[in-house]
Amino acid sequence: MGKGIITFILLVFSNILMTFAWYGHLKFKDIAWLNKFGLLGIILISWFIAFFEYCLLIPANRIGFVANGGPFNLWQLKVLQEVITLIIFTVFTVFLFKNEVFRLNHVIGFAFLILAVYFIFKN
Repeated sequence: MGKGIITFILLVFSNILMTFAWYGHLKFKDIAWLNKFGLLGIILISWFIAFFEYCLLIPANRIGFVANGGPFNLWQLKVLQEVITLIIFTVFTVFLFKNEVFRLNHVIGFAFLILAVYFIFKN
């Protein structure tokens, strides 16, 4: 398996974890035993999740970085990570937060991000 694919897979899983660390606690009110935690408890749970996110993100960046033999420069790594983040965030929001609506302006914004990816990766 190539370094680009490994980087992509690690970034996907790290972003899943980070989305849960950043936004998952907003659903704690729906889970009885998690509902009792105060803000400090929520922060500690999020840090715990984020630790494992970093255990995937750091290797993804090291493996994918061109100076380490990977296929991506820093600009490409960052834009790739951001696009993955937005895709995962969208799926997370649409399926877990039923009161959030995916609108046309979101689609247009994502189209511009796809254009950003195109221009960042263009030689």
